Amino acid sequence: MTDADWTEAAKALADKVTVEAPEWHDAVSNTPRHLLIPRWWERVPNSPAEEWELIAPTSGSPAHLKAAFSDKTLITRVGPLHADHAQPDERGTGSPTSSSTLPGLVVSMLHRLHLKPGQAYLDVGFGSGYSAALAGRRLGDENVTSVDVDSYLVKAGRSRLAEFGRTPHVEAIDATGPIPGGDYDGIMATVGVRPVPETWLRALRPGGRLVTTIANTALLVTAEMGEDGVARGNVEPDSATFMETRQGADYPPRLDTVFAAAREAEGDDVRATDGPIPHLWQEWALTWLFELDTPGTETRAAADDKGGRIVWLLSADGSWARAEGDKTGTVHQSGRRRLWDDLERVRRKWEERNRFPLHHMSVTLSPDGNTLTAPGGGWSFFI
Repeated sequence: MTDADWTEAAKALADKVTVEAPEWHDAVSNTPRHLLIPRWWERVPNSPAEEWELIAPTSGSPAHLKAAFSDKTLITRVGPLHADHAQPDERGTGSPTSSSTLPGLVVSMLHRLHLKPGQAYLDVGFGSGYSAALAGRRLGDENVTSVDVDSYLVKAGRSRLAEFGRTPHVEAIDATGPIPGGDYDGIMATVGVRPVPETWLRALRPGGRLVTTIANTALLVTAEMGEDGVARGNVEPDSATFMETRQGADYPPRLDTVFAAAREAEGDDVRATDGPIPHLWQEWALTWLFELDTPGTETRAAADDKGGRIVWLLSADGSWARAEGDKTGTVHQSGRRRLWDDLERVRRKWEERNRFPLHHMSVTLSPDGNTLTAPGGGWSFFI
């Protein structure tokens, strides 16, 4: 492989993803993403479980360069197993726990920070090191700090960055706690959080900008820190889905025990649904509003044998709801909370406000708490 092989691919990627952010074209063109992602996982189609196949191409081969310089997220860790540590025929199982985010999204988020060379930047979610590499190229490595909870990722990524001259400061820490340094001009997180940690806000200088997502939603928020220590901004029109911050090697298991109880059982409360059963796996705005209102509810869905829908809402406290039908249906609920009642309340309130686009919501982030507010006020979510 020659330098021309990958630089041509990198330039083509830069031409594609920096149209709205030309200041990042040089960084994308000169960052060998393939060196940061030697192996990755791809989902096994139609697998009965959440199974993943290891992709381990020859370094620098056409297949490797094609994948690495595509505008695509590459999953590098599934459950506790990193692709680097997998055997050739080994299958991964479970949910993704680390990845290299699609370059177009990384560039878009970096662009929203309005950073200039020489300014200080905190990168939350080091992962493969790609976003830290881009920032180091444009801002200067001495101005870039990146953190990740995974000590292996930090060690491997730091070594791979050094292969092409990138030397940002990288630490393995829980980013929801104390963070290194402070007085940052920009903070970008490629992990979902709720709430935005107080330590991030205290580390952001007045006039500095923050770009992150709200955990368990695809709501991308941008806020600017004020002189009063409060960051204010808005939900962006485009969405972004990231893994939530974690403290352990893997995420807590899904609520399979609650689902087993909810699958077909008669509920403590049985009634007709208030209107059609929503397509929560398609009506994302309603799904995310419900998550803001009733955090941590797991949603599952299936088609019934009559062409209708079945939707389950599950809570870690054992509460559950199951709605079955099509235009109208029947809902079963059980447990301490009435989850379907909560969903219908959120839907009615949203419809009363003409189903406003979620990017019309404003955001206020302070050490005392985070708030998302609907347009016109009067409906806020404390995150």
